[in-house]
Amino acid sequence: MIRRLLDLTNYNYSLFLFGPRQTGKTYLIKNTITSDIYIDMLKHAERTRYSNDPSLLSKEIAALKKEKLIVVVDEIQQCPNLLNEIHLLMDQRSDIQFMMTGSSARKLRRISTNLLGGRALTLHLHALTSEELREKFILEDALHFGSLPKIYLEQNKQNKIHLLKSYVETYLTEEIQQEAVTRNVPLFSRFLELAGFENGNILNFSNIAREIGVRSNTIKDYFQILEDTLIGFFIFPYERSHRKRLVSHPKFYFFDCGIVTALQRRLSESAPPGSPPYGNAFEHFILLEIKRLLDYRQREAKMSFFRTTDGAEVDIILEKDQRIWAIEVKSSTSPRIEALQGLRSFISDHSYDRVICVCQTPRPYVVGKIEFLPWQEFLKEI
Repeated sequence: MIRRLLDLTNYNYSLFLFGPRQTGKTYLIKNTITSDIYIDMLKHAERTRYSNDPSLLSKEIAALKKEKLIVVVDEIQQCPNLLNEIHLLMDQRSDIQFMMTGSSARKLRRISTNLLGGRALTLHLHALTSEELREKFILEDALHFGSLPKIYLEQNKQNKIHLLKSYVETYLTEEIQQEAVTRNVPLFSRFLELAGFENGNILNFSNIAREIGVRSNTIKDYFQILEDTLIGFFIFPYERSHRKRLVSHPKFYFFDCGIVTALQRRLSESAPPGSPPYGNAFEHFILLEIKRLLDYRQREAKMSFFRTTDGAEVDIILEKDQRIWAIEVKSSTSPRIEALQGLRSFISDHSYDRVICVCQTPRPYVVGKIEFLPWQEFLKEI
């Protein structure tokens, strides 16, 4: 069993555990928590029972005649009306800990805009990190196939390919259909494939709209759907503009490297080191690792990117502990200083605490004001 960085036993309050499907939410709960009532809303019979009569939960809890209960509701967004009953139970009894998992907060917000009015903590479970995998971690596998537990731990390459294709072609489409947010699923599927090629790029909604043949507002809505269903997230431009004019459009990243490989239809061919796809995947991987570790370690931090209209760019501006780190990600073992124009542009116009090039160098070294760090060592400092 792989020990996850998120330890649910540290929490005594009711909580929402959000995360995309197959990140291991159910497995984590079942293997770390002993529940008194476990409700799986992916089962049609369970979903029907509680949809027809949400008060059934109160009756089942009363029948146990027990104090200090733990009640798990898996994939709560499948039956959002049950939240009203849970809300009532929370007001009546302080000895019940509810653990509610979900792969989307979209439906929940439509029913209960405040998600129980702050009565439950919100936690997130991500795909596996290199720290969790330890000796099982292989960088090339993570870059190509991602790190969803079932897919990463599969030993057979063809099975990995099949699982990832199924995830993208079946689950992602079904998730959108279940959300009932777009009636034109084929059009959304076309958008999803194109979005895979836009991963990590600065978004131009108008260009994407012309490519698909819809309005730019539709494309904005589609990206918002991906964020609401935890399939991806936006990174926005650095806000502290000085002398140089900065771009204003965000970037979008999918929650896992393997999803991008599948959407780009590159599953059967690994990108060789030094190639643009390999470099893009390495940058994506580092950004995901930072995001996951900041979340698990409960660090108050903000990630953005820096890019001027004349093309100077820094991959990540990390603001944490009132410190500013400018971070460029390069997949080579000895990046050329000429390839770090963005960092040098940022240094000349902005305040900063550290300027870092995260790469695959075996040992740290410094050139001028720029620290060159092995990615493993860098992640330990997050």
